[in-house]
Amino acid sequence: MDSSDTYWHDRALLEWQVELGVTEAILDAPVDRYALEAVKPVPKAAVADAKVEGPPPIPQAVEVDAVGIARDLAAGAGDLVALSAAMQGFEHCELKRGARSFVFSDGQPQARVMIIGEAPGREEDRAGKPFVGRAGQLLDRMLEAIELGRTREDAAQAVYITNVLPWRPPSNRTPDAAEIAMMLPFLERHIALAEPDFVVLMGNTPCQALLGRSGITRMRGDWVEVLGKPCLPMFHPAYLLRNPIAKREAWADLLALKARLRA
Repeated sequence: MDSSDTYWHDRALLEWQVELGVTEAILDAPVDRYALEAVKPVPKAAVADAKVEGPPPIPQAVEVDAVGIARDLAAGAGDLVALSAAMQGFEHCELKRGARSFVFSDGQPQARVMIIGEAPGREEDRAGKPFVGRAGQLLDRMLEAIELGRTREDAAQAVYITNVLPWRPPSNRTPDAAEIAMMLPFLERHIALAEPDFVVLMGNTPCQALLGRSGITRMRGDWVEVLGKPCLPMFHPAYLLRNPIAKREAWADLLALKARLRA
């Protein structure tokens, strides 16, 4: 075989290897073919008997008992400062993620009267205090009319104010049942720690939370009991701003509260 025949023979072998998928003629490091273990074929019977597994199971979401967690946190709070910290650390109320401020309370914690509203509005969310908007200003005037106020130092003439929810609902919507339920243990603990002589429930939401019923137009003015405390449902000041004619009933309720305080 002359040199020309060797060239064409070698080229044909190279083209055949390329067709087989060879991409490298020489590797970076030599391979000892004798040292490689032979790949043992898997018996067909073993393949047939192998169990065919489906896709991995989808992990199930773990249901969180938000009310139970709230109850444990509230029970562990020994004073109002600890209760505030526990509520701020509670991560299971979605309202917290959309609110600007945590609104805990205002007024004198040792006051004989504890006023409970619904939830912060826009102005309350900005200020971090309950009842500071137009409704709050009307509430202050109502209280002054019976010689009470949130800034008074004397506990006999002071009030302590809080809400069912410490975070503002979007667009000031009414809190839903789940939100009320998960924050109720904190509210109950709040009342127990403040130890007021009288509780005033402003509007439907606190009545729903603590009395389990609503219908403030039927309930207002009738004394009931909440957690062992005398309790008076009243119109929310925001309702009075929309319905000035109801101020007559609100004034009657204020006089009833004043009479109880002086009894």
